[in-house]
Amino acid sequence: MPTAAKQERLQIRLDAHAKHVLQRAAGYRHKALSQFVLGTALEEAERVIQGHEVVTLSGADWQAFYDALTNPPAPNAALRKAYALYRKANG
Repeated sequence: MPTAAKQERLQIRLDAHAKHVLQRAAGYRHKALSQFVLGTALEEAERVIQGHEVVTLSGADWQAFYDALTNPPAPNAALRKAYALYRKANG
């Protein structure tokens, strides 16, 4: 996959200790400091996104979800009423 041109910039301020720690860690990974910080931040960002956007179900929960999708219960009175109101409002 072609690499997009790097046109964006992110600036951060940090104290000397934080910079030293990041430089040490980057050295252990044999990466430049900015490369290490960006890579690590992107990895964490992906974990955060996955934690908020991906749903993981147990086997039993998946089966209940699948069964509800493939064999939905018949509409009850409240659902029929809501649908009638929707149809009336949206033609």
